[in-house]
Amino acid sequence: MIKVEDIYNRLDNISPFELQEKWDNSGLIVGSMGRKVTDIVVSLDIDRENLLGAKEKTLFIVHHPLIFSGLKRLDFSKYPSNLLEIIVKKDISVIAMHTNFDKTHLNRFLFEEVLGFKIDSMEDFICTAIGDWRRDELISHLKSKLELDTLRVISSKERIKSISLTTGAGASFIDNVQSDCFLTGDIKYHDAIKALNQNLMMIDIGHYDSERFFVNVMSRELENLGVSAIISQSCNPFKIYTTKSFRPQKDKD
Repeated sequence: MIKVEDIYNRLDNISPFELQEKWDNSGLIVGSMGRKVTDIVVSLDIDRENLLGAKEKTLFIVHHPLIFSGLKRLDFSKYPSNLLEIIVKKDISVIAMHTNFDKTHLNRFLFEEVLGFKIDSMEDFICTAIGDWRRDELISHLKSKLELDTLRVISSKERIKSISLTTGAGASFIDNVQSDCFLTGDIKYHDAIKALNQNLMMIDIGHYDSERFFVNVMSRELENLGVSAIISQSCNPFKIYTTKSFRPQKDKD
């Protein structure tokens, strides 16, 4: 068994919690530093399924904090209180590695190791590469590497000379991006209108789909620290239904 504090300190060394944004809530979310844990589980989020499948005294290391702001009441029929009830009953601890880990690891991992781009510059959340890409070839490349059937694209460009990326929901960085193309998730309608009128190509690579690689890089970092971890990936809350999905079956003769 190992203390939560030991894991917390090792995580703080590789990705200091002080790097997190002011609005964030990375760090120890549930538990105490002196508590001992038997297993360590890595997941993008915490959901009911992976909590029910976990042993008692498990430590979850997740990307997204389960609690972002103060809770005024614990109604166990509502989220996140319904999950907190399970966590407390099973003596589970939770550490979140969110915006600090985006800055030190996750954006770079997705950009270089998953998508295969070479970073020419990086500032906080934004990775940038310089090169020469054709639009259709770039879209096909992204779909292949991210294993996506479809992508939402805002574009009036045929050739791209520079690409920037922010995992998760990064559309608020539009004015900070100087590239031809910006890859991020959760692009809203008005963000798309703004990008189109600023001649900025944007490709929505999805919040879950761009950050699900947290489990890969975190488990690798823990292995480098001599810590064994179980991957219990949370599920994408969205399901994609196409026209084909609703097509009625023809009667057999």
